[in-house]
Amino acid sequence: MDKLEKYRQVVASVVEKHAKYKPSHGQIDSLSICDEKSDNYLLIDTGWDQTGRVHAVVIHVRIFAGKVYIESDGTETGITDALLDLGIMKDDIVLGFIRPEYRQVTDFSVA
Repeated sequence: MDKLEKYRQVVASVVEKHAKYKPSHGQIDSLSICDEKSDNYLLIDTGWDQTGRVHAVVIHVRIFAGKVYIESDGTETGITDALLDLGIMKDDIVLGFIRPEYRQVTDFSVA
């Protein structure tokens, strides 16, 4: 299996794992959206809670130019360790939610 296919499978499995967790409040569905054609992988919460309508991107990861960009991570523990544990190399993870000029202070790829 080539690196791109492995990364697709790993990212999809992490997103799908988090989609199995049911929010503790409200009538909220967690939707796993894994689009291999555009290499975008999302976890979206949608529904209703006591405050009103819920429609939120919990996780957004994209694969671009051989790197795994964590664009958004709203999970309690973060998904970075899970990606590392499943074989994605630290040099291939970009913390996309950090401004590009500050990424060099992380232990991850700058892009």
